[in-house]
Amino acid sequence: MREAVRGVWREAARFGVVGALAFVLDNGGYTLLVFGLPGAGVGPMHSTPVQASVVATGFAMGFSWVGNRYWVYRRRHRKEAVRELALFAFVNVIGMAITAGSVFLSRHLFGLDSALSDNAARISGWAVATLFRFFTYRRYVFVPS
Repeated sequence: MREAVRGVWREAARFGVVGALAFVLDNGGYTLLVFGLPGAGVGPMHSTPVQASVVATGFAMGFSWVGNRYWVYRRRHRKEAVRELALFAFVNVIGMAITAGSVFLSRHLFGLDSALSDNAARISGWAVATLFRFFTYRRYVFVPS
């Protein structure tokens, strides 16, 4: 029992490292796309923040699949990489909707449009999406064939 708990904690720690790096890519990418470099004006997707959220999250998702498949779950991944990637993408589209939905709510329901409010909304959405991803990856995506 103790070894099983230790194994889950190691898995969660690795998942956390991959997730933290993906988080930096996602939020850094979003900030650059919407708000641009500091002092350089607005970003190329300033007028489309929800779409920018999807683009940034999609890029981070690619990084995350590689990190999870080849490091976190390297002993548990499926032999059929295409099927695994399809399941991973499906789970991440739901996670992406959770994160983008938080920006939508912040912008359109609460009328907030600053970098701080957007990033706070994205962090909240990311937290919920991360819990969802961890449990679904373990249960449905990265399972031995």
